[in-house]
Parts: sequence; structure tokens; C-alpha cells
Amino acid sequence: MSKKSLRYAVMSAAPLLAGICLPGAFGQGPPVGDATRGQTYFQTSCALCHSPELGPDNTVIIKQGPSLAGIVGRRAGSLPHFTYTEALKGSGYTWDAATLDHFLSNPMMAVPGTTMPMPVPDPQSRSDVIAYLSTLKIPEGATLKYVTAPPPGGGNDPNDWQNERPGIIHHFTLADLPPPFATQSAGNGPQVVPQPEGAEPSVPPGFTVKKFAEGFHNPRLLRTAPNGDIFIAETAADRIRVMRTADGADVPTLIRIYATGLDRPFGIAFYPPGNDPQWLYVANNNSVVRFPYRNGDLQARGEPQVIVPKLTDSGGGHTTRDVVFSNDGRRMFISVGSASNVAQEMHRKTPEEIRAWEAVHGLGAAWGPETHRAEILVTDPEGHQPLRSYATGIRNGVGMAVNPQTGELWVSTNERDALGDNLVPDYVTRVKGGGFYGWPWYYLGNFEDPRHAGERPDLAGKAIVPDVLLQSHSASLEMTFYTATNGVAAFPAEYYGDAFAAEHGSWNRTTRTGYKIIRIRVDHGVPTGEYDDFMTGFVVDTSSVWGRPVGVTVAHDGALLITEDGNGTVWRVAYVGRKGNIEQ
Repeated sequence: MSKKSLRYAVMSAAPLLAGICLPGAFGQGPPVGDATRGQTYFQTSCALCHSPELGPDNTVIIKQGPSLAGIVGRRAGSLPHFTYTEALKGSGYTWDAATLDHFLSNPMMAVPGTTMPMPVPDPQSRSDVIAYLSTLKIPEGATLKYVTAPPPGGGNDPNDWQNERPGIIHHFTLADLPPPFATQSAGNGPQVVPQPEGAEPSVPPGFTVKKFAEGFHNPRLLRTAPNGDIFIAETAADRIRVMRTADGADVPTLIRIYATGLDRPFGIAFYPPGNDPQWLYVANNNSVVRFPYRNGDLQARGEPQVIVPKLTDSGGGHTTRDVVFSNDGRRMFISVGSASNVAQEMHRKTPEEIRAWEAVHGLGAAWGPETHRAEILVTDPEGHQPLRSYATGIRNGVGMAVNPQTGELWVSTNERDALGDNLVPDYVTRVKGGGFYGWPWYYLGNFEDPRHAGERPDLAGKAIVPDVLLQSHSASLEMTFYTATNGVAAFPAEYYGDAFAAEHGSWNRTTRTGYKIIRIRVDHGVPTGEYDDFMTGFVVDTSSVWGRPVGVTVAHDGALLITEDGNGTVWRVAYVGRKGNIEQ
């Protein structure tokens, strides 16, 4: 069925107006929507990425997603100054209640190729949201101001993509931080385009980089099994794939679907630690499950066993969950991102209520829709112990890794938005048990977020400063430690023990940054605070990119494998220079 026919069928079968169903021959239809309930749902599940209303003086506020002011009656993909996907622009939709109902029920099925990952699966909630969206009007005759459009040119920013190349060293400190709102908050999401002819990533001298595999649907985190197989979470497709490859090969030997029917899977871990795992764990959006596993399995051995049935009570917001185990195998860590940018909808508590809450949930733990969010949670591998906070105030710890040398837990974190181009730095850090890392009241130690000014004086000076500060809005995702000591593609000895992290790339920054793999310098298990650009070259110009790195893992032969979800590819970086010394 063509998209035009599909749209006609949807509109014929679901004749709605502002979420109200008109009875017809197709049965009951969606329930009546309530705009007040829809606003509540929107604030907790959608407001992280979408602004619902115009700002002062008819300003259009563009976040990671487009503004939804005046969406009903607007042609899909038509808002100026936002880089929509070609799939959405070519969908032919004009947003009304029927098309919104169809789209929100499963965005990636309704418009294959869209980057909108969040469905509203419950029919009542969907009707409520549609009823609320129908109230968002643009005043007649209003002159709209788009203050978030990226400026032409660029290149004068030392942290701009045009100044990134392998070997550039970065070291941000607290002294480098500007005050909040030193620059206007930008909405500069990228237009993802196909890989241009002749475009290749850049890596340091002595290394080669080649496209390893392609054709994946939203490839995200990837992990290497003890036998060398590579497991990839295709999050939007609700499945896990596995690749088998020979040492030194430029392409996989085979690719198989390992498991399907999952719920936005991201984290993957093998248990127990060591060379003979018995289980493969998967962190779904709101649960942790596991499959019986033996080295070499290319397909799941039956249905998943539920270990943690529910991570949080609230939905929406950040959806990536990672899972790792302590080196001794006794603890299972699960990262859970916040439901919002900076907990704007979280109600106030009295000092007495706060003390009682923290006695159970830990210092700086958020509450309400943010309960058990912006945290790293911990339980035992069987899920018998109650799920509890291991560390709090970590806004979105997308990637975790346990340092094999020291046993310390590390996390790669997306910090908050909308304080300006250079606030707040993302970070990679060791995680202290019981530690508080600031969100939402403070950041990077004792810097108070102005949107929560005066709310938590009791937390002043109690937030831990992370080890390695990254350029703000880089969107740091999966991380891994380099542990290969031999293999045909193994890196020089100086890389052993360092960490690598994938930077998905900015949207809330005037000049683009990120879209690269970075090397984090580690000296005998201790981060130096420095990081290097390692793999760059995914940005085309001020508006377009052809790759958005997500996952990074070390292959059996010592190569580094990287996923990017812009064009659904996997890349392989191998060292071919003289061992022990990078050729110049």
C-alpha cells in the first residue's frame, strides 16, 4: 500500500477531531481525549524533546525535536529551521487527529526512516495527548521568530566540528565554564544524509578505518562475547543481532537475528564474567531480561527470563538502559536516564520530607516522575535483592563499563540542556557508590542550576565533580576500555587501559560538536582529565551529517568496532603501523 493510500485508509477508518471519535462502521474507535490529562502526559513523556507552546514575543522554541505549537493543520516536516528527516518530509501527512493517532501509535512503522523513536501505545493516553496538541494554537497574524537557527559559516569556535581531527587533545576544567545563559540556547539538530561519495572517517596515522557492515535498523550499543561474536542492539526494531567475524577480516562471516520481540533493548551483558558465560542479559526500556547462553549461540535458546520486571513507574524521557556486572559477579548495575531535561515538573518537598526520602533512596535522589531515574541502580544478578540507588544525580548515564584493572564502575553521561552553548559539559567518570552527581539542582560540583535556584541549599558542596569533562552537548553514549594485548589489529601498547567513547553529536549547540569517537586518557586506572579526538569526519557542513556514532567495542583481533545510527552502519578501526609506536 502506498503512503498516500495508507493515509487515506487511516483517515477513513479513524475520523477524529481533537481526539473525539465519530461513530462509524469500523467499531468503537479511539476513546475520547482529555486535554488536561494529555498535558500531564506530555510534560512527563514528551517535553524533554518538544516545546509545546510559543515563547515570549511569538518565539518558536526548537529543542531536540521540532516545536509542536500549531501542529494540528500543519504539513509534516514543514516547520522552518528544523532539520526533519526526508522520510517525514516525504510522508505526505498533514497533521490532524487521525494522522497523529496513526503516527503516535508506532512512529517508525508509520513513517519508516523517521528518527522519532517514542510511541504512545496506550489508546487513551494517545487520545489525551492529541486532545492537548489540538489546543496548541499560533495567534492569527503572529510573526514568528526562530532564534535557534544556526548561523551561516562557522569555524571560529575552537570546539566546532571544523576544528576536530584525530590527535587533537581536549582538557576542560571548572575554570573554563561560562555562566548560565552566556549564549542563547540553540536548536540545531542535524539533517542526516547518505554517506557522500568519497567521504570516509579520519583516524590517526598508522590506523585504517573501513565500513565493516551495513543495513542495520537503528544499531545502538554493541558488545563483544567471550568467543569473539559481536552482539548489536537494534533498539527501534526491538531486537538483538549477532555478527561473527574472523580475525583480521574486513567484513563479517555472517549476521543473524539473535532475539526479537524485546522492548527498545539497549544494554547487553554476559554473565558470569569470564570466558564461559551462561546467560546473556538485555536491558529493555523498563525491565531487565536474560537468555540462557553458551559461547557460539547465534539464536536465543527460548523465551527471555525476566530478572527485573520494572525499573521505573514513569515512561518517556530518556529510554536507553545499560547493564554491566561487577568483576566479582555479585552486583548488577543498571543505568536509567531522567524523564525530563531538568525535572521542571517535580513538586517541592519540605526538608523533613526530603530527609525521609533520602534515607531510603540516597543523597540527592529525585522523586515523583523522576523516582529511580537519573541514577545508576544496583541489585544482584538474580534480581532477588530490592532494586536500590547506587549513585544519584547522573542525568543520563547512557554507557557503563567496569574497569577490568581496578574494578571501578565508570559511566558516560549526557548532561542537561538549555543553559547555553557551553553548558553543561557531558562527562565520563568513575562512579562512587552512594555518590551524588548534581542533577537536577547542581552541576559539576557546586554550580547551582538557575532553574532550581534556592531549592536545595542542603546539597551545596555535596555534588561530586566528574573525572573527565567533555564538550557540552556532545551526547556521549557507549564507552569501553581497550584491553587487547595481541591480535592482528591490536593497537600500540600505549592504548592499553585507556577508554573509548562514542559521541552521538550535538543538537543544543550553535556550532556542531561531537559526531566522533574519543580516546580518554587513563594512567594506571586513573583518568587524567584529557581526551583526544580519535575518529572524526562524519559532519558534512553546518546543517548535515552522515554518521552518528553510538556504540564502541573491542573485537577479538584488537580492532575497534563502532556503530552509527544515522545510516545504520558498523565501522572497523585497525592498527597497521609498527607495533608499539604510531607512525608519523
